[in-house]
Amino acid sequence: MKPIYRQLSIYLIAALLIPISACERETYTSWNCKNPVSDKQTMVLKKAQMQFAGGRLNYCGSLGEKSYFDANCPALIQDAQVVFTPSTGLLLDRANAFQCEAL
Repeated sequence: MKPIYRQLSIYLIAALLIPISACERETYTSWNCKNPVSDKQTMVLKKAQMQFAGGRLNYCGSLGEKSYFDANCPALIQDAQVVFTPSTGLLLDRANAFQCEAL
């Protein structure tokens, strides 16, 4: 094989492998959440899960700007345990309202 073709084939292989390896990176967003009656809590959105208040909740879906999370997603997603609006940082669970700020 001529040197120029060998070099081109190496570049081609590298060009194909680099995007594949980038797909494996995990993306997540961390938030500090607080409400008037409790200490601040950390909330992490990682893939299709929310880690909040010592538990993990699954993403159930979105309606408009609101995203819904629950341990076991209900048939109607608006009945989920937690409602989060990323644009405003408002997180509502069945008992509390939190104002969250992205870190």
